[in-house]
This record gives sequence, C-alpha cells and structure tokens, in this order.
Amino acid sequence: MINTSSKKQWLVKTASEPEEIEKLKTELNGIHPVLCDILLQRGINSKAKAELFFRPTLDEINDPWLMQDMDLAVDRVLKAADSNQKVLVLGDYDVDGTTSAAMMYLFLKSINIECDYYIPDRYKEGYGISIDSIDHAVKLDFSLMICLDCGIKAIDKVDYANQKKLDIIICDHHMPGTDIPKAVAVLDPKRPECKYPFKELSGCGVGYKLIQAISDRMKIPTEKAHQFLDLLATSIAADMVPILDENRVFTMYGLHKVNSNPSIGIRALKESTTFNKDYKASDLVFKIAPKINAAGRMSSGRKAVEILVSQNIDQAKELASRVNSYNLERREVDSKMTEEALSILVSDPNFQTKKSTVLFDPSWHKGVIGIVASRMIENYYRPTIIFSGDGEVLSGSARSVRNFSVYNAIEACEDLLIQYGGHKYAAGMTMKKENYEAFCEKFEEVVSSTILPESLQPSIDIDCDLKINEIDRSFYKVLRRFGPFGPGNMSPVFQSKNILATKIMQIGKEKNHLKLSLFDPEFERHVIGAIAFGLGDLADDIVEGVPIDVAYNIEENAWNGRSELQLNIKDINL
Repeated sequence: MINTSSKKQWLVKTASEPEEIEKLKTELNGIHPVLCDILLQRGINSKAKAELFFRPTLDEINDPWLMQDMDLAVDRVLKAADSNQKVLVLGDYDVDGTTSAAMMYLFLKSINIECDYYIPDRYKEGYGISIDSIDHAVKLDFSLMICLDCGIKAIDKVDYANQKKLDIIICDHHMPGTDIPKAVAVLDPKRPECKYPFKELSGCGVGYKLIQAISDRMKIPTEKAHQFLDLLATSIAADMVPILDENRVFTMYGLHKVNSNPSIGIRALKESTTFNKDYKASDLVFKIAPKINAAGRMSSGRKAVEILVSQNIDQAKELASRVNSYNLERREVDSKMTEEALSILVSDPNFQTKKSTVLFDPSWHKGVIGIVASRMIENYYRPTIIFSGDGEVLSGSARSVRNFSVYNAIEACEDLLIQYGGHKYAAGMTMKKENYEAFCEKFEEVVSSTILPESLQPSIDIDCDLKINEIDRSFYKVLRRFGPFGPGNMSPVFQSKNILATKIMQIGKEKNHLKLSLFDPEFERHVIGAIAFGLGDLADDIVEGVPIDVAYNIEENAWNGRSELQLNIKDINL
C-alpha cells in the first residue's frame, strides 16, 4: 500500500509475547490486552511496576545528596545565608533557564537571602555565563552567582569570576567537555563521575535538587519545594527532556498544580490565552512555552522572569499581555524567515543531493533561527543549521532528525567554531564569518558519512494494531493514565487497517485539515470521528467504500458542553 500523504515510514513495534500479555492482563484485573502490550513495551511487566506507573508519588524521587558536589553547593549557599552575602541567580534566556532562575530566586528570598536575578542578553552576550554578567555581579557586591541551565563548558568565564573573587555554583544538564569548570560546585548529572541515578533532568530539575538539599539541611518541610512544581513541569515539557523516572513524577504533580493552584506567573500566562481546559504537558509546550521564549527572542528573557516571580496578579497579567505581543511578533518574523530560507534552499542546484541543510542570511533574527531550523526539517527532512549575524561572528541554531546526533556532527567541526553546546537533537554555536563556507562543506561531509538512510525519512512509531470497534470509554479511561506524555513516554500511536471513511470534509482557513468519520466494515454501527491536521490535500483521494489504513492517537474532544472520543490521525495510507 502506497503512502501518498507524506511518504512516512510506519515503524510498528514488535508485539509482546501472548503469554506475557495474558499474565499481565490477569494481574491487572483484565485491562485490555492492547494496553497490556503497550505497558510491556515500556518495561512495565508486573502489577507492582504498573502501580508505580499509574500512581507515581513524590516519595519516589531520587535523593539530591547523590549528586556530585551537592554538599559543596549547599555549604556555599548556607554560608551566604549566615554571612548576609548577596547572591545573584543567572539563568539562560529560554524556558528552562527562565523558570530555573525564577524558582531559585523565589526560594532564596523565602529563606531570607538577599538576591537578584540576571538573564544574559541573547544578542549582546550570547548563551550562558558572560563577562558582562560577572562584571555586573562584582560591581553590585554579589559574593555568589548560581548559574542555572548553563555553565558546564564555561571554563574561561569561571576562571575570570575566580579572579574577581566571585564564587560560582553551576546547575546544568548539558554534556560536559573534557574539563570541568573550577567552580565552587558543579551540579550536572551528566558529569562522568556523578553517581546521580537519573541523567535526564532539565536545568530547572537540577536547580530543584539543590533546593531539595538546602531544604533538607535546614529542616524545611519538603512541601516548601513542591510550590515550584508548576515551573519545573513547564521546564521539563518545553526542554523536551524524557518524561521518564522522576521527570514523569515532577510533570504529573506539576500539571496538577498548573490546573488547580498555579503560581501567579503561570496563572497570568494561562489567562492570557482563550484556552480554558485542563492543561496537558503538550499545552505547556504549545501555549505557555512560546510566550516565555518570545520574551528572550524578541526583547529580554528578564521580562519572562518578571512574570514568573510576580506576587501581584494584575501586574503579572499586564506583563503577560506584553509578552503575548512579543509572541505575535515572533510568529510574523518566523513566517517571513521560513519563506526566505525555503527560497534560498530551492535555488541551490545541489540541494536535492545533500544530506544536510545549512543556510545563512545577515538580516535574519537571531532569536528565531532555531524555530526556522525546525520549519525547514518539516519541509526537507535532514539535519539543519540556520545562521544569522551581520558582523564578523555568526550565531547558529541546529535541529536534527530521528536517531542522528547533530551535537556530535557539530563537535566534529569544532575546529571551525568559537563555541558550541546543546543536545542530540538541538544545539547552538558561534563561528567566525570567514569560516562559514568551510563549515558548510565539513558539516555536509560529516553528516553524509555518518547518517543512516532511514534517518532521512520521516517516520511514525506505531505501538499496536487496534480495531476501531474496540475504542470505548473504558479503554480510554485506562489509556489516559499512561500520561503525562512526552519524549520517552509518548502518547500511544495505533494503526487500524482496512477501515472505511465517511463524511469527509476539508476544514480550516486554508482547507489544509481533514475531518471525517471512520468505521470497521465488520462493525458498521461503531463509527468514530477523526481529525487529520495537515492532511487536507487527501480529501479527493479518500473514497467512501474504499479501505484505508490510519495511524492515530486517541483523544477526548470537548465542545459546547459535550465530550466524545475522536482519533487524531497522524498519517493515512491509501
């Protein structure tokens, strides 16, 4: 069967052994065997593990004292408290960095430490610890700077701070280089010698562990740290770290706080939208995170922190409204830059044979290049870097494709870079303009020689086959408890084969989405509604009475006081 919609690979996971499914089904009082299969695929093979998965508690999170240098970090913070020293909290300008800074600032204030926060200017200072931030701290008599979501590679900057008698604590989650900065304490679970059992915390998560440890030392009730769980959940969702282990616990309880008793800043950001349902992790990603990010992209990340630390709802709403306008401006810039980037790419006679995309324009907005890199991958699925900069130094933002580490590819080109950092699927860098052409050639060579052919084709992971007639309220009631969903614990994708469609219509302003009803011909009375975003061009190809295959999530659609299950279709095979 030919997939005419997007040529995506459908990667169907191997089903678990029937006897394992039956055993787990018996232990779990007869839940649907398809759901048992998905649990087994996710390593949940017993009643005990299932109970922990379905009912995680904050008691399960790891001991913060297991993290390398935690004792040194706590000692230094408490020294500042005892000696009335001023502490400066520095965070990166993205969601993880600003939520981290807001959380740490609010906590330090709550234990009576004189403190302030500092967010580097994306355009004047760049990523992470800057000379300007250190000079600012020294000038205003800060004795300690706690750096969150950055710093693990800031060897020279920390040396400079040491010369200025400014102590540094680093709370980072990025990959370290060969050397570790000579800070008072370096908290990073990815340090090779760090025994902390979970390596995938967000930057805010590392800061949270420091707050936990300080609270433990000061005999402060653990509930004190729980007040920051909405900020922590926002950082986890936005930074796309795996929602596994304690990240899943943090996200579940953080979402509960977002929906029941959010901090004033999160409440203001929520109320600046027309969305009034309970938030899921994906809503943090698509409704809250873009606004926080927009402050750093279009103006200053400090404005995002001002919202998040606000103690006055009217003031927070006013600030949120301003950030909302930044986000609207960002969308316009993003759309224009994407059109320009696509135009440049298709004018390159060699672009069809390349395995990577690297583009540059001096007029492009530095704060939006990461988004444009993602947009390019949506159109041409290959590792992509977008550069901007009208001076001698260019800034680049990279995004990657399935099972390919763009970070490693960039690392192989480090001789041409000033600095770089990031993750497997997203990274940033700076480079002298004169090295641009050489970098393009070398990056393409590295990608071409290391990427697997299947990584250059979009794909959908399919968890299980499912019959349309098996989808009902009892099935969905268990399915929703698999959440919160995100990397490492994605919402299950099902496939149903040889089903029929009816009531097919294009919807949306540009008629680029599909709305239809689906049923299995063997069970004609069991009809379920479906929505297919971005697949509107298939409207004329889907014929009533002609079987199709669909890949989809199951969701609940609430409208005008009514609620019904519907399929969110990811792809269609004709």
